[in-house]
Amino acid sequence: MNRKDLSDYKRLSLLDGVELLYARNHTLDFPSHTHNTFNIALIINQSFNAKLPDKFLQAPVGTLCITNPDEVHATPCDKSTGNSFITFYIPPDVLTRINKGNPVFFKDKVIYHKKLFASFYYLSQNLSVASGRFETLLTASLTALVREYATEITFANATSRLFHTFLAEESFKKFSLDKAAKNLGLDKYKFLRLFKQETGLTPNSFVILKRIETAKKLILAQNDLLDVALSSGFYDAAHLIREFKKYTGVTPRIYRDA
Repeated sequence: MNRKDLSDYKRLSLLDGVELLYARNHTLDFPSHTHNTFNIALIINQSFNAKLPDKFLQAPVGTLCITNPDEVHATPCDKSTGNSFITFYIPPDVLTRINKGNPVFFKDKVIYHKKLFASFYYLSQNLSVASGRFETLLTASLTALVREYATEITFANATSRLFHTFLAEESFKKFSLDKAAKNLGLDKYKFLRLFKQETGLTPNSFVILKRIETAKKLILAQNDLLDVALSSGFYDAAHLIREFKKYTGVTPRIYRDA
């Protein structure tokens, strides 16, 4: 019997810090969230589902499923056998450099290209290749992907000026919905509606993602998960572990040891 929800994570020092998630038989849904990177997911088994605000995608086995930086998406997973996939997290500046300084946007989110899939899969299974050669091979694969599928349409994060100021000044370690709404002169229900309309996320999800970003940095600098949890705004270590795994697919310990 195949074990479910097996995940691993790798963090590489090349190309501004590429990271990889290996998910095998993953049954836990990823709720709506964003990344500050391009996500290139290789679909290994079971059709991969991705829910965007305006569409629902299905990526068959052997395809690449791509989301752009700051693009809100959720990933419902198969509850019986689970989904297996490998995701490359690529910093935006890497693709901008490859595209000769021009911004990159992937309008087509599901890509069927046997050679590209094979090249990314080879890289995911051969991280021990000499770093210089690995970087050359990865750059070549990314260059081919950008050349064939990227456009120069810039994805605009829909945050309004109202929330732009709020998000820039708000501390996410301690967050009060009532206080945030009052500071903007709104009742909390209007605040919730406008926030979701403008960002694609609920305030709670947005705050949790910001806390996870903080926790990632702290996890690499210290070992005590309770200290990390409290310093990044979680109630305790258990709360941190639960939310971290829900949104990243791995535990803080796996992330630290990557």
